[in-house]
Amino acid sequence: MKKIFILIALVGILGSCTDLSDKLYDRLPADKYPENPQQAALMLIPVLQPLQDYCDWGGYWFAQELTGDGIVCPTRGTDWDDGGKWRVLHQHTWTNDVEAVNSMWYRFYKGIYEANKFIEFLKPASDAGQEAAKVSIAQAKALRAFYYWNAIDTYGDVPYVTVYATADKNPYRNHKNQIWQKIINELENDVVPYVDQFTNSKYSVSKGMVYTLLVKLYINSNVYLGLNNNSDEYKANLQKALNYANKVIDECGYILEADVKAPFVTQNENSTENIFCIGYDQDNYKGFNLHMRTLHYDSQKTFDMVVQPWNGFAATEAFYNSFEDNDKRKEFFLVGPQFTFSGAPLQESTLHERLNFSVNIPALHMTAGTYTPQQIRMSGVRVVKFEIKKGASADLSNDFPIFRLADVILMRAEIKVRLNGVGAGDSDLNQIRQRAGLSAKNGATLDDILSERKKELFWEAHIRTDLIRYGKFLDAWWEKDQSTADRLNFPVPKWAIDANPNLAAEIKDIQ
Repeated sequence: MKKIFILIALVGILGSCTDLSDKLYDRLPADKYPENPQQAALMLIPVLQPLQDYCDWGGYWFAQELTGDGIVCPTRGTDWDDGGKWRVLHQHTWTNDVEAVNSMWYRFYKGIYEANKFIEFLKPASDAGQEAAKVSIAQAKALRAFYYWNAIDTYGDVPYVTVYATADKNPYRNHKNQIWQKIINELENDVVPYVDQFTNSKYSVSKGMVYTLLVKLYINSNVYLGLNNNSDEYKANLQKALNYANKVIDECGYILEADVKAPFVTQNENSTENIFCIGYDQDNYKGFNLHMRTLHYDSQKTFDMVVQPWNGFAATEAFYNSFEDNDKRKEFFLVGPQFTFSGAPLQESTLHERLNFSVNIPALHMTAGTYTPQQIRMSGVRVVKFEIKKGASADLSNDFPIFRLADVILMRAEIKVRLNGVGAGDSDLNQIRQRAGLSAKNGATLDDILSERKKELFWEAHIRTDLIRYGKFLDAWWEKDQSTADRLNFPVPKWAIDANPNLAAEIKDIQ
């Protein structure tokens, strides 16, 4: 059983996660608790809890994946219209009252709120010299930095709050470049000194998680700080990113899996390349149901599922065709005639013909009468990157990797090219290519590395951040016109501004 589930079970005994933290904070002597790392880990649960929603109703996966050029959610007749909330993500026409925009803000600040509460509670024990409290505060600060990274990456300028008891109820937004500097300073000065005392858990803060977060912050500093890619400041930040990437790859014990499928199987909790994960479980920690969103209704018979999927998300034709024929990662797609679990030809239950997934999606908005029933119901390659075990339910038990080693290796390849020119990242890039069954590439460019990142990391919520870093997010692509620069960030949700008008006021410096 995954370690986080043991902790969640304890939460179930004592009450909800938030209730648990309230009881601990209210009734336990702050200068005595925690007495050991296990007690401290229990207290971290409320800080980790917002991650449970990242792959679905929390909006983060949708905002990262559906805004790119690889995965779409077509309207299929009357299905998947939902007021256009899926189309606006792909076409970059969202407003501040769209579900994904609304949902992310709450999850990020719920995590930040719980981290601030946790840190203030443990401060007396830390001040009294309790080592477990000091280590736990460092972990909470790492998680707070993670949520702030998510916030500035998606929304840009956001409120920066690091206190709990004295927090301003109506904070102003702060400049994202200042927030970036604050969380960098905190990670390097308050967290890194403790990383050797962190556990190797993939479900909480580990040394690898902290170092990978620092790589992300530094490699994307051209975006967060508004730096020219050829500036000395950006190159200095890239060197720091390289140093941390080296630590992840050389010092933390992660190993690239030999099988491209290994990081995504149902029992992937022991994967040697996954660094920081959401530990989903179909019974005890629900929320991973992306398979329901992509599989056709009749794909239920392909995997002998106990529920019927919803026939929605698919890969674009251009993205699917970007994979070479011998790329092992093509096995992450369902395309062409489909079969039952026993291998029999699978019939489409409404059309009474062979279920056959076409590569081409004729339009993002397919209406009855204009498009054929076959186009509406069967167009688009479906995604099965995460193993769907026989008898799967609406929630999978696979871990979802937020950070994994392949990502870090590809970032190191990119950094080397940005610092040293074409071909400097070949050795790293080719580790990933050769595992996928592809030939080595010589003289790889930044575009080559981005192309590989797209194919290696799709369906894992990386594409939006990558495209922005590469300066390609605003480009036109299938069913999307050239975007304007205001699309680089999402707007503050309407509900948040209604609750706090200061969020629409002038942006303030951090005091």
